[in-house]
Amino acid sequence: MKICPKGFHALGALAGGLLLAAPAMAETTLTAVMQAPLRTLDPEISTAQIVRTHGFMVFDTLLGMDADYRPQPQMADFTVSDDKMTYTLTLRDGLKWHDGSPVTADDCVASLKRWADNDSAGRTLMDHVASIEASSDKVIVITLAKPFGQVLELLAKPSPIPPFMMPKRLAETPKGEQVTEMDGSGPFKFVASEYRPGDQAVYVKNTDYVPRSEPMSWTAGGKVVNVDKVIWKAMPDMQTSINALQSGDVDMIEQVTIDLLPLLEQSDDVEVGVLNPLGAQVTGIFNHLLPPFDNPEIRTAAMYALDQEQLMQTAIGNSDYYQLCASDYGCSVPLASDAGSEYLTGSAEERMTRAKDLLEKAGYDGTPVLMMQPTDLTVLSTQPIVAAERLREAGFKVDVASMDWATLQSRKNSQAAVEDGGWNMFFTYWGVTGIWNPLVNILLDGTGKDGTAWAGWPKDDRVPKLRAEYLVASGPDSQKRIASQIQQIAYDDGFYFNAGEFKSVAAWRSDLKDLQQGPLTLFWGVEK
Repeated sequence: MKICPKGFHALGALAGGLLLAAPAMAETTLTAVMQAPLRTLDPEISTAQIVRTHGFMVFDTLLGMDADYRPQPQMADFTVSDDKMTYTLTLRDGLKWHDGSPVTADDCVASLKRWADNDSAGRTLMDHVASIEASSDKVIVITLAKPFGQVLELLAKPSPIPPFMMPKRLAETPKGEQVTEMDGSGPFKFVASEYRPGDQAVYVKNTDYVPRSEPMSWTAGGKVVNVDKVIWKAMPDMQTSINALQSGDVDMIEQVTIDLLPLLEQSDDVEVGVLNPLGAQVTGIFNHLLPPFDNPEIRTAAMYALDQEQLMQTAIGNSDYYQLCASDYGCSVPLASDAGSEYLTGSAEERMTRAKDLLEKAGYDGTPVLMMQPTDLTVLSTQPIVAAERLREAGFKVDVASMDWATLQSRKNSQAAVEDGGWNMFFTYWGVTGIWNPLVNILLDGTGKDGTAWAGWPKDDRVPKLRAEYLVASGPDSQKRIASQIQQIAYDDGFYFNAGEFKSVAAWRSDLKDLQQGPLTLFWGVEK
């Protein structure tokens, strides 16, 4: 049903000489149970999916990415010089921050610089940039110092750290400090007074937001908001969430555990489906800085001990919703590769025998592996337990440390010894749009602890050089060859364990219409 604007509506008829008016329309509220609680608000600091989704509610990007991986105008239209060395972005009319002040090119220049400070792909871009300047209140000019073939793609990328625009005063927050004031220009406004970290986040429609005229497609096109308010609730227990959905207390569950889907598929009032068609890849992250995984041979032994099929079966269960492949870029993207597949093939028994032999030859001395386990993120709560058992069977000593997801997200950044708050291994997952090429995939950085590498800090000097070649590669064939080379190095050196790819299944009340597919859950376009 089409939502009518709030307010009073004249009936346009006289009854008994009186002009009758309809009562005010009720506020339309969409309540969602999200896949993880929101505890961090700064989307330029955290790579957590829930923080990124929050970012797209409140903030906007200069460009968006459509369902065909093509950069499209969003906050700005763009032109590219014939030599592809100058990119001119012109802000569209009517853009306002949530406090009512106009969006300016100076704001966007400061935002791009802050993004590059926090995103490895952004830093790579800046290594090729001569200048980023505001030539007027509405025009941003990016001038390259040397060729870089991915400028538009990075400005449009939806993951893992998108280049969100924010007011200059926020963008100039000192490096390492979080922005806590949520003053964006996006389609929703964050209601700070109703925010309860880890429990509830509330957003209201930004009535000043003017959507683009193009059709909605992922994070591009017209972001039309048809509800007055969106409430995110945290419910760590899935059965409680399902009961709330069936009773109508909530309108949708972002991520339903597959084994409980039959409870919903029988309901006439509930629909289920995949809203992110590309899915996500689960990764087991090794800490390359601490024993025992500072030894590449021991990382290889661990990779043989672990088993994609077992991890996916335990976490997902239904093979209709997961896929096994070697590709570090996603199983079905243009750069998908079989490089390194020799580390994943063979039966679980054969792999375990290989793991035991390698571990003995590597001289493993019994140093315990501290495995972090998030207890409040359903899709990742089982892999650490299964992985720990497999590693123990291979001969590792493993301690499982249970914690909430927010604590894990904070602890993963520590390079300290385990006894001082460090760690040896954990599992996470990445939307395929955040890993689909060597430049955006921050797990394939290869620069180590002194570079721009993500948690785990793998280092191999060949990888940065190959990534630089990828940037100037002449066509898809060359790009795929280089991507495969990088992937083979990542497997040979044990950068991390590719645990398989899965699709999240969402569930929603049948009175929600026009939910949008995308690289993350989108709250524009939907009607209630």
